Amino acid sequence: MTNPLAGMLKARQKEAARPALYARGMRVCGEYLAARDDRTAPCDVRLTRAVGVLAAALGTPSADPFDALLQVGERALETGGEDGPALALGIAETATELRQRSRGAWRLRGRALDRLGRDEEALECYGRCLALHQGGDTAEAVTRRTDTLRRRRECLEEAAALLPVSGRALERLTAGDTGTAAGEFAAQVRARMAEHGPGDRTVRRLLELYGTYRRLVERSALPDPLLGGSVPIGAGGLRALVAGRTVCVVSDAREVADSTLGAEIDGYDLVVRCDAFRLRAEGTGGRTGLHAVSLRGDTPWEGPSWSRRAGIRLVFGDPAGTWRRATRERLVAGAQDQVGDASLRRPLSDPALLGEDGWGAGASTAFTVLRLLDFLDVSPRLDLIGFDRPGRLRPAEAAWVMERATHVDAGTMRISLR
Repeated sequence: MTNPLAGMLKARQKEAARPALYARGMRVCGEYLAARDDRTAPCDVRLTRAVGVLAAALGTPSADPFDALLQVGERALETGGEDGPALALGIAETATELRQRSRGAWRLRGRALDRLGRDEEALECYGRCLALHQGGDTAEAVTRRTDTLRRRRECLEEAAALLPVSGRALERLTAGDTGTAAGEFAAQVRARMAEHGPGDRTVRRLLELYGTYRRLVERSALPDPLLGGSVPIGAGGLRALVAGRTVCVVSDAREVADSTLGAEIDGYDLVVRCDAFRLRAEGTGGRTGLHAVSLRGDTPWEGPSWSRRAGIRLVFGDPAGTWRRATRERLVAGAQDQVGDASLRRPLSDPALLGEDGWGAGASTAFTVLRLLDFLDVSPRLDLIGFDRPGRLRPAEAAWVMERATHVDAGTMRISLR
């Protein structure tokens, strides 16, 4: 006979452990921030803000801080460097202890381990994530990454088998980070070719395996290279699409989500949203005509896929190689009709467009897309909604906006530039 008191006791013990786990997560964040120097990068600012949101949620009895905890982990991965992934792993370990059936927590843990080169553990966490997913874009991305890691290992294992003596070094590398074996792999192939020549059957197979391996290190497989028929557009194409249309750039601030501005926002011809955004029809509206996103961190191609439906998607980032890889791996087939091409990847500093060097690489996404739309100068109405409070834009960006504002309405959080 089942003892109901035992179940109640177990539930209470689990609930009592939650504050200690969250406290551990905050301690990990504190240790990370305390070790930073005074040179703060833009992605560090986003991480610091996420830690602040988590702290605020932990201090609010009615709030559920779990999503805020995961957001800290995501921002830590964006930050990159040597200690960003380690922080993300510490956060993810806490998250999976808090909720063992959280798909997001297991994916975060897998990505952190993947970044740290702990392939076998990453595959295990990715597997846990997939076991909890029932399809969707996230499951597709995790499946693609899992397949990439396994295929990399298979390339190394087959190459090691073809080199029974000297291939032991490759075999050892398969036990750790399969993404760091390129140097050893290339050396083994060169040695075999020097000994037997390019006509040797084993050499030809090794070259084939090495080529496959290098492609898998550089990027994960893309299931649909044509992205479901998405059309690339440059500055001229964007200008034609925006011409004569009223435009609003909407903040992801909670005040907007909690407002009743949804119908008014959806009344614009073109609704612009930035980066990761939430939708609550009554407050934010439900339409996304243009989605703008900036690439942050050392490896921005490893971020979540851009799967939300949008008419136009603009991706801002530099250098060109990083931009190409991120757009290749994060764009989702059918999720957009038009995609900004390379001519729109850095509109503020590109001399072919604005050529304004003073904004730096850390310009906010909202200001970048606003400045671009203002430069095109074809919209009869160009508004910002939810950017009227300090901190929503960088100080220099906010000053630029207010100098050119034609009207400010605090009641609707609107700043008009036209």
